Amino acid sequence: MALLTVENLSLGYEGITVAEDLTFSVNSGDYLCIVGENGSGKTTLMKTILNLMKPLSGRVATGEGLQPAAIGYLPQQTQVQKDFPASVREVVLSGSLNKSGFNPFYTKVQKRQARDNMERLGILPLATKCYRELSGGQQQRVLLARALGAADRMLLLDEPAAGLDPQITEDMYMLIRQLNESGLTILMISHDIHAAARYASHILHVSRRPLFYGTKEDYVLSDIGQQYGCKVAV
Repeated sequence: MALLTVENLSLGYEGITVAEDLTFSVNSGDYLCIVGENGSGKTTLMKTILNLMKPLSGRVATGEGLQPAAIGYLPQQTQVQKDFPASVREVVLSGSLNKSGFNPFYTKVQKRQARDNMERLGILPLATKCYRELSGGQQQRVLLARALGAADRMLLLDEPAAGLDPQITEDMYMLIRQLNESGLTILMISHDIHAAARYASHILHVSRRPLFYGTKEDYVLSDIGQQYGCKVAV
């Protein structure tokens, strides 16, 4: 059974359809990259998977016992969030809030998990630093560690390398690949089709309607993949 199934999905808001006829599935351990032009419905699709938006029609279903609240999510960062006056530890800990229920305090398990995720992403030495004083790349690592606090088996990332310089971007993609190799299922929106062809196992290319869904090997050989000059990663 698939971890995530999307069937005949149409998306939109305020009476405007932004994407339709989306059908695909994601299995445990997949690394799906969602690519397409601006306005093609990529972020709307991700928010619909998370139950943050309702579809116009169609169905999104999770399998293998996966609950939507147990999916980690790294949205695009706003300027207000960049200036958030909290410590790195506080930001990372907040990722486990959905698991706290009515408990107003973090448990020892949640605190240990936050520490482990900070160490995993190389930001433990920054734990007491103010988030807004960090570089862009450091902030993205903090937000990724926060998302891991909610991610039991699946992690959704919306343009995680946006605004980062080339070397920091490469470091971020390597981190995400390592998380996938450790067992996390990844769904990532990216404007970088070449990076998608390099790192992902599967690609969904949308432009209001799906232009392609399948393995990255099939994508680079497809008409749309050839149109964007994709090559198989060595």
